[in-house]
Amino acid sequence: MDKPTDMGMNRTGIATSPIDSKRLKQAAEELTPYRGGDGAALAAARIAWSAQAEPVGTMPPPASVKGVVKTGIQMLKGNKPTVFLDKLGERAAYERAGTRLWEAMLVKHAAADVHEGGPTREEIEHIRDEELRHYAIVRDAIVKLGADPTVMTPCADVSGVIGMGLVQVVTDPRTTLTQCLEAMLVAELTDNDAWGLLANLADGVGQDEMAAQFREALVNEKEHLRKVRGWLAAALRGQAGIDPTPSHDEMEHA
Repeated sequence: MDKPTDMGMNRTGIATSPIDSKRLKQAAEELTPYRGGDGAALAAARIAWSAQAEPVGTMPPPASVKGVVKTGIQMLKGNKPTVFLDKLGERAAYERAGTRLWEAMLVKHAAADVHEGGPTREEIEHIRDEELRHYAIVRDAIVKLGADPTVMTPCADVSGVIGMGLVQVVTDPRTTLTQCLEAMLVAELTDNDAWGLLANLADGVGQDEMAAQFREALVNEKEHLRKVRGWLAAALRGQAGIDPTPSHDEMEHA
């Protein structure tokens, strides 16, 4: 087998062996120790733990005198600047990870038999370089506010956990370029929503220049998303052996 869509030795489905599946269901019915309940007790335990648990990290105090002053001014206005800084930290972490993901895509691309309508190496390098530039934009914004861009903020921590699956897919030698494009589609969809949200937060705390920079980054991310959607659609159409002409829905997304 050369491709995951080739028929092989996959025996995971229960219909593969009707005799054994019948015995399996019978054993499950006989050996299951508890059948009643609707999960309410488990839900109650989770609620209790969630109510008592410590947060996933906290925000550090300002890293400089300038940071103390800027934070104090925002608090006097009734704002909570740590929310904005938390999301800046998240974006910085995500853009660093995004740069590495696209770097890993270069390796995947080099090993692949690239489909018609698929990405070129130059296109992948261009997106990687823009992701790195976006990281620099956020890093500079954090420094401008008197904070430390190396801090792992709570949202950055959560974002890292969310992205672990993407890293595993793109760096797994068994995955195909098409499967990795599926992972990058998830990453780019998140990127698009996150940059828009960050720009709106910047507007709210009076950082107009930052908001403008974030919206410029969003324009780039929209183009990334358009390209990934196109590459993925072309790959799936080619592998399925159907008309390469994009469908109406694909044209709407493009």
